[in-house]
Amino acid sequence: MIQHRRAGTFRRVPRAFALFAAVPLVALAGCGDPGDLRGAGGTPTAVGPSRLWPTLAPATTPALDYGEADTEVVEGVGAAHDDIRRVDPVAALRAQIAAHPDEYTGKDADYPETAERLGACTGSSSPGASRGKGCPVLQSYYRDLTGDGRDDLVVGFTLPGDQLAVRVYTFEKHRLVQVMDTTDAVIGVEFAGSELIIRAASKLPGYEYRTVWAWDTHQHAMLATRDEILRVGDGATPSGSPAPRPSTSPSASPSTSPSASPSAAPSTE
Repeated sequence: MIQHRRAGTFRRVPRAFALFAAVPLVALAGCGDPGDLRGAGGTPTAVGPSRLWPTLAPATTPALDYGEADTEVVEGVGAAHDDIRRVDPVAALRAQIAAHPDEYTGKDADYPETAERLGACTGSSSPGASRGKGCPVLQSYYRDLTGDGRDDLVVGFTLPGDQLAVRVYTFEKHRLVQVMDTTDAVIGVEFAGSELIIRAASKLPGYEYRTVWAWDTHQHAMLATRDEILRVGDGATPSGSPAPRPSTSPSASPSTSPSASPSAAPSTE
């Protein structure tokens, strides 16, 4: 409890008297507060939540697929002893394109140039080797995101329109599985423990989107557990002008855009 001194009660004490008075004060110090309870004054009344439209029937069908688990077994790509660090990210992406040609090369594909751009990745597929000039696949990062005690693979590759695709791969029952896939106008990517945080540009000046992805043991996938819009500045994006908010539905393919900046366990590429 904070006690306020009333105005006018304080008086400056002469120095000689102050020194003399200090002796009995020390003697009285042993007679401290008896410890009785004291009232802290009035407290505001708690106000509980008020439900709006209580008779409205709850929806049974979701309007959007945002947050839906997006997983896929990558056929034909593996590694000895399920060592995720020996997996070639480019080979994994090419295998997925081959498995879904309509999504990547068809007339309705979001990024029909995906396969062509991956063709620039002409370097060796061995870990740590150069992927070649123009290859849109960024440096790989490794972190245990699934909680099984083994590293998982985080892959980022640039897309047209200043966008970045981020995918996470893990091994399940000796099969390489994609357990996360998202695309956004990314400002930065970070690890926070076993979570992956993606910061993306917003149309609102001075704000950014921040999505936290975490492993869900029931879906066996990385899900967007928190999605926020946060005030971050004076109204300008890093490029100096507001940026569009892309669709939150997963997609895949590459180009040139701001690279992610994860904070731990990079590959040696």
